[in-house]
Amino acid sequence: MNREQMSHIAHSEHPIKSPLDDDSVRQLLERGLPTGEERVLDLGCGSGEWLLRALAARPGVHAEGVDISEDALARAADAARDLGVQDRLVLHHLKAEEFVSEEPFDAVLSFGAAHAFGGLLPTLAAARGHLAPGGRVLIGDGFWEGPPSREAVGMLGNFTDLATTLDRVVADGWTPVDGHVSTRRELDDYEWACWGSLATWALDHAGHPDSAQVLETATARRTEWLRDYRDTFGFVSLVLRRTPGSA
Repeated sequence: MNREQMSHIAHSEHPIKSPLDDDSVRQLLERGLPTGEERVLDLGCGSGEWLLRALAARPGVHAEGVDISEDALARAADAARDLGVQDRLVLHHLKAEEFVSEEPFDAVLSFGAAHAFGGLLPTLAAARGHLAPGGRVLIGDGFWEGPPSREAVGMLGNFTDLATTLDRVVADGWTPVDGHVSTRRELDDYEWACWGSLATWALDHAGHPDSAQVLETATARRTEWLRDYRDTFGFVSLVLRRTPGSA
């Protein structure tokens, strides 16, 4: 089973591919889309969960999503039809860094996709190029709550602590206007959902040729979480605006 198929199964019970619960997602969208009339872009939209929620709750929003996964985009298109919002959603099968639009966007989203750009600040640089004057960026990325193990850095990335993360964002010309630090419950719920969904699939499909591989992966990832990064990894979501006078 390839990585994309496994990821789809892992997120079947937690479609937001970040450690955020439904209330946190709703609040972030409220702060990031204050008028309900915005043009919204999601760089690395996957199956479009953020955009679908924004469109369903705000009849005046129009959205575009960019992702390299044809299967994920197909699921987003199907879900948009089911919700009746397909006329306000445009999907692009592209690398996020290759997307170009003639019109800027009032809000640019990117959650769990910073690796595609090479980190948080390069992702913000990409968002900046698509943002209309006065627009907002909604972005989520990891940070270290305590000194990480070498194994944790190898698995998740070379993050900094929360204060340093915010310092770097501000120095890059952004002003945080809202934010959310994922709670222990959100972090744990996300991990249990991902690896539990994989394990459940493997047990329910014991005769499938990929069953043993999937169960082994679920066990390995759960062990890595518990032993290598549960006590040190954090996740911060930010709503940002450009600082006046910044480049």
